Amino acid sequence: MTTASPGSRSSGEKSGEAGSFIIAIDGPSGTGKSTVARRVAAELNAGYLDTGAMYRMVTLSVLRAGVDPVNDTAVVNVLEGLNFSSPLSPGHQTHLLDGEDVTDEIRGQAVTLAVTPVSANPAVRAWLFDRQQLLAHSGRMVVEGRDIGTVIAPEADLKIYLTADAAERARRRHTQNVGATVGGGLDLAAVAQDLERRDTHDSRRVHAPLQAAPDAVVIDSSQLALPETVAKVLELAAARGIR
Repeated sequence: MTTASPGSRSSGEKSGEAGSFIIAIDGPSGTGKSTVARRVAAELNAGYLDTGAMYRMVTLSVLRAGVDPVNDTAVVNVLEGLNFSSPLSPGHQTHLLDGEDVTDEIRGQAVTLAVTPVSANPAVRAWLFDRQQLLAHSGRMVVEGRDIGTVIAPEADLKIYLTADAAERARRRHTQNVGATVGGGLDLAAVAQDLERRDTHDSRRVHAPLQAAPDAVVIDSSQLALPETVAKVLELAAARGIR
């Protein structure tokens, strides 16, 4: 179960109707997607959906059940009865799994190392698809992930593909991990290797591979400060009548 805001639209409705919109922000790990998406959502008084957190909550459930993340059949069995809540407020990111606050734990090293095979599981992606699509069409929404503009909301009003060079992404992720209450054990070289592994796996998976939508605006944030990246997205949104 996931939480949604009032006024949800069906996936067939045009996202721009009645003041509603979807901004899709995709890209690989370490590009600042989550922070940028939250800032943009806050500026636009919009909802914010972190689809990656949903995969991480499934992964945490898999690990807690003692299931091998690469055992597709066993992973599917964990989905039955799974109950989690994904907040839509950019300023209130508390992720609940069976009523327990797992906001920090889903960012930990164990989940990070296991989330790639779980997220590539076709049954897991199918199970989350309807939930993610419903929430993405909840009104004024900024949605971030790896397949938002290509799979979850291909009709999004604005599609951003956020990228950065490998060294900068590793530096950012390492800094984030060091400051986290869990998951700060990997050194910079290990973080870089993990990002490279995830990039390869995500871009080559059969179902919903990581790729920019043909009509996405690519933003390289390697040399941009966070406020500059946010400003670019807001400028692109304003040009499309999103305010």
